Amino acid sequence: MRIRRAAEDDFAGLWPIFQAVVAPGDTYVFSPEATQADAFDYWFGPGVVSFVAEIDGRIAGMYKLIPNQRDLGAHVANASFMVSPDVRGLGVGEALGRHCLEEAGKRGFRAMQFNFVVSTNAGAVALWKKLGFKVVGVLPEAFRHRALGYVNAYVMHRFLDAA
Repeated sequence: MRIRRAAEDDFAGLWPIFQAVVAPGDTYVFSPEATQADAFDYWFGPGVVSFVAEIDGRIAGMYKLIPNQRDLGAHVANASFMVSPDVRGLGVGEALGRHCLEEAGKRGFRAMQFNFVVSTNAGAVALWKKLGFKVVGVLPEAFRHRALGYVNAYVMHRFLDAA
């Protein structure tokens, strides 16, 4: 597996992953009918730095890294991740997570915060806890899960010097 900075030309490989991840309506706030333009802006909009994981030359997952807030809150990073369903369980998410934490540190961020981790996304919650994140807040019934109805979302945080 190789992780590298994403280029706009990578979007053709990212789009099917985006569609597969948002279609079930169980982990991301995007509508399953989100457009290509919405997805492109999310991954390549102003101020967004994105990375992809490749396996055998094929994009297997991606993450984006941004400041969580502007100005006086810009020392805290925020990131979003998507992994192709056909490679889940192979360590792609963990590799992307570790790479992201390292990259955030290199860019001078002091901490990372995830603002909206769907509580029923057990794989993501477990991974982030494994990588040192703690649930610091619960947003009651903040996510409208397509199968389960309204479920909680977590705010998760960790300092980057607490490896």
